[in-house]
Amino acid sequence: MSLFDGIPFFVGLDPTRGEQLARQCVRRRYAEHELVLDFDDPSTDVYFIVSGDVRVLIRTAAGKEMIFGDFGPGKFFGEMAAVDGAKRSANVTALTNAELLLVPPAVFKEILFGEPEICERLLRLLTARVRELNTRLFERSVLDLRHRLYSELLRMSAPRKGSTGQSIVSPPPFQHDLAARIGCRREQVSRELSAMIDEGLAEKIRGGLVLLRPSVLEKRVQEALNEAE
Repeated sequence: MSLFDGIPFFVGLDPTRGEQLARQCVRRRYAEHELVLDFDDPSTDVYFIVSGDVRVLIRTAAGKEMIFGDFGPGKFFGEMAAVDGAKRSANVTALTNAELLLVPPAVFKEILFGEPEICERLLRLLTARVRELNTRLFERSVLDLRHRLYSELLRMSAPRKGSTGQSIVSPPPFQHDLAARIGCRREQVSRELSAMIDEGLAEKIRGGLVLLRPSVLEKRVQEALNEAE
C-alpha cells in the first residue's frame, strides 16, 4: 500500500512509480491547534490532508491577514513554495487532530512532469484558487461590511436538506472567525447577524446558521457589486 493511496490528487499515478516516490515522503500527525506552517517559513514541502481539518490564514501584499479557508481530507496546501522556492505566504494551523502527507518539492514536480493528467488537475485547482482569492479581494475593496458578510456566508453555506430554497452554514460559524474572514471586528459581525435574523434572512439553530432566503442575499450582493463597477 502506497502513502499516496486514498488521496484524490494522486488518482491515476502509476502504482509502481508511486511506490518508489512514496519512499521519499512521510506522514506526520498534528494535534488540535498545533501550528503546521507559519508565515515566512523557508520549508518547501507540499502538504496533503489525510485526515482532520486545518485552517489557512493568508497575508495580503498590504500586510492584512485573512482566513482563506478551512481544508479537510483530500485537500492540499504549500504547492506554491514547492514551485518557486519562496517563503511561505500563509499560516496553517490544525483545527482538529490531523494526519498530513508531506511531499518534498522534487517528488511533487517529478509527479507533475511525468503525469499529464495530474498536472492538469493541479492547474485547474490553482486556477480555481486564484479566481476565488481575486473575488474575495475585490469584494473586500469595494463592498461594505454588510455585503461582505452576505457573500462570505453564501460561500460557506450548503443547501439545507429538506428545506427547498434554504442554505445552512454548519457547524455554526464563530463570530470572530467571520470577522477575520471579511476584515472587521467581532462586534460588527454580531450586529449584522442580529439584523439578518430580525429581517427574516437568517436563523440560528443548534446545528448551524440557516440562511432562510439566500437568493435575496445573492441579489443584494450582485446589486452592490454592480453599483461599485
